[in-house]
Amino acid sequence: MPVEGFKVDTSKAVGHVFALDKVSCNRRDFILYALAVGVKEDEMRYVYENDKNFGPLATYPLVLSLRGNVGDVNVFAERMKAGGDLPGMPPYDPNKIVHGEQSLEAVNPWPANGGEFILKKTCSGVYDKGSGMVVETTMDIYGEKDNVHYCRMLTKSFVRGYGGWDGPKGPKAVSYNPPKRNPDAIEVFSTSPNQALLYRLSGDYNPLHADIELAPKVGFPKPILHGLCSYSACAHSIIKHFAKNDSKLFKSIEARFASPVFPGETVEIYMWKVDGPDAKIDAVIFAAKVKERDAIVINNGYVTLHKNIPQNKL
Repeated sequence: MPVEGFKVDTSKAVGHVFALDKVSCNRRDFILYALAVGVKEDEMRYVYENDKNFGPLATYPLVLSLRGNVGDVNVFAERMKAGGDLPGMPPYDPNKIVHGEQSLEAVNPWPANGGEFILKKTCSGVYDKGSGMVVETTMDIYGEKDNVHYCRMLTKSFVRGYGGWDGPKGPKAVSYNPPKRNPDAIEVFSTSPNQALLYRLSGDYNPLHADIELAPKVGFPKPILHGLCSYSACAHSIIKHFAKNDSKLFKSIEARFASPVFPGETVEIYMWKVDGPDAKIDAVIFAAKVKERDAIVINNGYVTLHKNIPQNKL
């Protein structure tokens, strides 16, 4: 049932640019993140700072909006409001938020040593889906000192129970259908029972992923794994199989979260190489499912990869 009296003023919300937010990271953060998304101990370029090719996984920037600029744990609800409130948006329960869709585009290679960055966040859409609301946010990250534009991220968050206010339904999504043939590669991500507790140390401290008393109250039998953990495991698998395990060849990724993963489950990642948008770009369609339940957890996945390492766009 819709929340009585809830209605978004999209004329105020959409297009709003939040106050700039300072975020930071270092090599230790990169290593912890790599381990949390299933990188193996023999992939030294991601887990050992003295490796000659050391650097972060391509998807690392996705954690920064929630991590912020401190190394300590933080309050998820406060980080969600970093940059101030969204005009035209009535209060809602942050525990009802689940990740709907996510994209990431690398504009320039991420610095191997990390650093200080500025995050610019814009509300790019609010949609009424009947059973809930989708809040679309575009985030751009720039170097604090060099002003280099490093990446652009687009997040669609689904807020369960806050639909039905006669708002816009939103544009029709692009569909990436896998070819009708066997996958070109399959990777298995065997999550551990404490996977969510490990991944949250990268900055996403949403209680839904840890609190065994909260989870049933918001519709889950127990805490779920962060969608971005499985998502990043997919990206890593694709880079490993189709880009020589070199994150510098990563260009972009997008996908939809179809169902939650519970820590301890086995995620199977299916990958199909397809024609890229141009001669310099390869593309991979992907999907992921939980083996134990035969449940699709990530679909409509699409990654683009540079065939050769591009020059910095400085």
